[in-house]
Amino acid sequence: MQMFEVRREQFVISTDKRRLNLQLIFDFLSNRSYWARGRSLEIISRSIETSLCFGVYECENQIGFARVVTDYATFGWVCDLFILETHTGKMAHPIDHRTS
Repeated sequence: MQMFEVRREQFVISTDKRRLNLQLIFDFLSNRSYWARGRSLEIISRSIETSLCFGVYECENQIGFARVVTDYATFGWVCDLFILETHTGKMAHPIDHRTS
C-alpha cells in the first residue's frame, strides 16, 4: 500500500510505520488510556503490524496516533486514537464569529 502524508504548518500526519515511536504509543495505551490499560508491548506491536496506522507529528516529534483495522476496500474501524494532552487543541482553527 502507498504511504500517505499530509502537512499543515508544523504538523504532519503520516502512515509511514517507520516513523512511529513504539515506546510512546505503548506508554500512552498501556499506562494512560482507559481502553488499553495494561496491554503488553508485544500485543501493541503486533496490532500495529497488521493495521493501517497514522502517526501525528509536530516537527519530528510524535504527538498522536490512530490505528485502523481495515480490509482496505469497504471497511475500517478507527481505534487506539490519541493526541498527547500537551497538544490537544493546537490544530483547531478558531471560528470567526464576526458578522458582515
